[in-house]
Amino acid sequence: QVQLVESGGGLVQAGGSLRLSCAASGSIFSINVMGWYRQAPGKQRELVASITGGGSTNYADSVKDRFTISRDNAKKMMYLQMNSLKPEDTAVYYCNARLITPATMKWEDYWGQGTQVTVSS
Repeated sequence: QVQLVESGGGLVQAGGSLRLSCAASGSIFSINVMGWYRQAPGKQRELVASITGGGSTNYADSVKDRFTISRDNAKKMMYLQMNSLKPEDTAVYYCNARLITPATMKWEDYWGQGTQVTVSS
């Protein structure tokens, strides 16, 4: 049973910072790309940032130079450092991982339950 659990969300004033964490647990053979997505009320879920197992990163234009994604492969952890937060960053943030379990031995996408980030003006 694979679980992705996010933590670190909360309420912060504009200009502030938050650090999100995602912990992957369970029977995992290998993890490929991991990413952070967000969904604001009334909007579609969008990619915020992604990172490969080798450390290559990709960011949405709206968060470049403000957010930094990282991961610890040994601990099966992923992080999102969010600086200079804006009210438009308010959303539920989801952790995503493409991984293989011994049960299926094929790449599958898993999602966390989400963590709320609210930025007040």
